[in-house]
Amino acid sequence: MRILMINSVAASGSTAMICRTLSEKLCAHGAEVVIAYGRGADAPEFETHRIGSDADVYAHGLRTRLLDAHGFGSRRATEKFVKWMEDFNPDLIHLHNIHGYYLHIDVLFRALQKMNKPVIWTLHDCWAFTGHCAHFSSIGCDKWQSGCHHCGLKGKYPASLLRDRSAQNYQMKKQLFTLPRNMTLVAPSVWLAGEVNRSFMGNYPVRTIYHGINTAVFHPAPSHIREEHGLAGKKIALAVASVWNESKGLPEMLSLAEYLGQNWQVVLVGQLPGRMPPIPANVTCVPKTEDTSVLAAWYCAADVFVNPTHGDTFPTTNLEAQACGTPVVTFPAGGSPEGVYPPLRQELVCPDFTVQSLGRCVCRAACFSPVQRQKIAAWTAESFASDVFAEEYYRLYQSLL
Repeated sequence: MRILMINSVAASGSTAMICRTLSEKLCAHGAEVVIAYGRGADAPEFETHRIGSDADVYAHGLRTRLLDAHGFGSRRATEKFVKWMEDFNPDLIHLHNIHGYYLHIDVLFRALQKMNKPVIWTLHDCWAFTGHCAHFSSIGCDKWQSGCHHCGLKGKYPASLLRDRSAQNYQMKKQLFTLPRNMTLVAPSVWLAGEVNRSFMGNYPVRTIYHGINTAVFHPAPSHIREEHGLAGKKIALAVASVWNESKGLPEMLSLAEYLGQNWQVVLVGQLPGRMPPIPANVTCVPKTEDTSVLAAWYCAADVFVNPTHGDTFPTTNLEAQACGTPVVTFPAGGSPEGVYPPLRQELVCPDFTVQSLGRCVCRAACFSPVQRQKIAAWTAESFASDVFAEEYYRLYQSLL
């Protein structure tokens, strides 16, 4: 079995982790796997292939910023990659994030149609069936169901500063992404699977396979990180994001700190925007980290993990926190509630998007007993260990081959 995975990154981030976990699983079964990626660091312990160069990424990014033509740059890099892909001759091609400033989707999908190999496409967000955005639920947009235009998220990833080509992009995606004859779509949440079925990609078979996490790293354990940051005696409401912005819930987290008061410390892990409103005294900001052991220490130290996202498909941070025995409070956005411990889901998923609801849920979760926290950790480890989702994918590979 020869498998080609295509993703924007190979070394860091949740999608890279998923590719590496699947690669390990497949190689253990004797498969040959190559991860083709577009930017960022290499993953030297895996067989990889870089698509294009940094210069290609920068040029594609500039084209996106000026012309709203994301996915229509990197033509030469993609043509070169297609030639390599044809020579590699995989038995199955597994797409992940094909956005990210590194692929020309017209060149790629016409090649997939010509090769006529089985294709799996794991949709980590909604970009595939919109004219621009990766997440539309933050503004309640439903234009993608009939045809995007006048995009309300033009300034968000993949941001365009000038043109709005959402109508043209939508029609091009609709034409190109329905070319492969043998393609199976995978959604990481029931919510996203439902949205895909309502889109122009709804004629393809859609499977739901939840993401998994490394339970060897994320599990209940003693943590000294409170003392290291001078937070002994405080209740901790932890929140983690790669990049903090409005859609991730940064304004709500700052307001939550004021709502909870000085007995609480709100800890924000991740990259903050250049322009920040005043930060309350009971907010601690921690730089973004790729060190999973540091993240695990924060999860274990926290009283509550808060995910005030306004749009997400299935955040693995929820799973990581729960695997450490920390209850998760989240807004009712996208697939975020699906990973929350079911017996307590009604108490942990906010009924609306207000700070008051968020605060009340946080205070309830902080009162959970050690036994309840142990049950949360055990359920998460059993349901979302990386071996669980890797085995589901392996069965899907076998069925298609």
